[in-house]
Amino acid sequence: MVRIPLTKGALNGERYRVIVSTDIGGSDPDDFQSLVHYLLYSDLFDTEGLISSPWSHGRKEHILEVIDQYERDYLSLRAHSENYPDPHYLRSISKQGTIDFAPYRGFSNPTEGSDWIIHCARKKDERPLYLLVWGLLEDLAQALHDDPGIQDKLRVYYIGGPNKKWGLNAYEYIRENFPKLWIIENNSTYRGWFVGGNQENDLGNDSFVANHISGHGALGEYFAKHLNGSIKMGDTPSVAYLLKGNPEDPEQPGWGGRFTKVLSRPAYLLERNTGKEDRIEIFGVLELVFRGPDPAVPTDRPVFFLVVEEQEFEGFYCGEGKYRVRYMPKRTGLFSYATKSEIPELDGQTGEFTCVGESPARLGYDPDRYPHWWSDLLESDLAEASHKGAKTVSMWRESYLRDFQSRMDRCL
Repeated sequence: MVRIPLTKGALNGERYRVIVSTDIGGSDPDDFQSLVHYLLYSDLFDTEGLISSPWSHGRKEHILEVIDQYERDYLSLRAHSENYPDPHYLRSISKQGTIDFAPYRGFSNPTEGSDWIIHCARKKDERPLYLLVWGLLEDLAQALHDDPGIQDKLRVYYIGGPNKKWGLNAYEYIRENFPKLWIIENNSTYRGWFVGGNQENDLGNDSFVANHISGHGALGEYFAKHLNGSIKMGDTPSVAYLLKGNPEDPEQPGWGGRFTKVLSRPAYLLERNTGKEDRIEIFGVLELVFRGPDPAVPTDRPVFFLVVEEQEFEGFYCGEGKYRVRYMPKRTGLFSYATKSEIPELDGQTGEFTCVGESPARLGYDPDRYPHWWSDLLESDLAEASHKGAKTVSMWRESYLRDFQSRMDRCL
């Protein structure tokens, strides 16, 4: 794979406005590692918000917990750069976002986090506002609903995959109502941060932590105690995207990956129980519609659940006797499901479907519908194992880890 010099990005002197929206403390402890990494590079950014947007038990207090560690290393960091933000400032811009999944319509009520996105996007600053989404899209969907005019100010780098799987209602609301939003939908490329690349000697996921993070100040010790002292940091490619590369052009190489413009986003609407002959693309949105009693008013409260692989996904009554639920498979293979509800007609429905690999953007769609929407490259030579596009990140592994190593040394 040919490497070209990366002459743009924050490490080359460009300064970007940034909000991080994270599910830290919730579904996946790798966000603790990613936030440590971000704070070590925070002298390079104009950080305008840190939003807790979990799909599990994470809360703003977990952001503040990492800031506490940052404060312990603050004087050491300031000795290297006076641009490191004051810990009190970081606490002031830490906001609580949604703690519930959006209902079927894709939005619900404003949160401190969604209001903060609007507040920052409205600032009189000619630069775009980069929103790095490490968790749910719910706060972004709510902000766009409450103030559609902010769309043109935003640059969204979305770590999808499992986050998309749980936040499909907000995702579909954005896709259907804001197709011109500037967004990178990274469903698998991010895995190159910890899968593949040069992992020899001290560059392994475990050995790098043991050699270059453990014992390096409060932040290093805090990083090392998560995930058994092994690198994951699956959300960090969104930050690396701004560090090295050309952020305004996702089709160019950079530390945070390279992406292709999409012509469509795979979605399937089926008003019947499915069988294994039904084929759904990985990361595609499957919407199932079941029939049941016809109460007078649709509800934003889930009234049934789709159970897949022992996980429950919320379903809603949407009027005209129709009950809807969305699901996204993130691996290929045969899936089976069942419904669970106190409504007899909605309880015990079953079905199957087959998840297949992604296909290139399908022809016959209007290429102008998604003018600023990019996603993973599908060429087999750019995949790490089954993870499409991951080599566009892992190819830079030695470069970005050595730079991270030098940043950790600032805490000594």
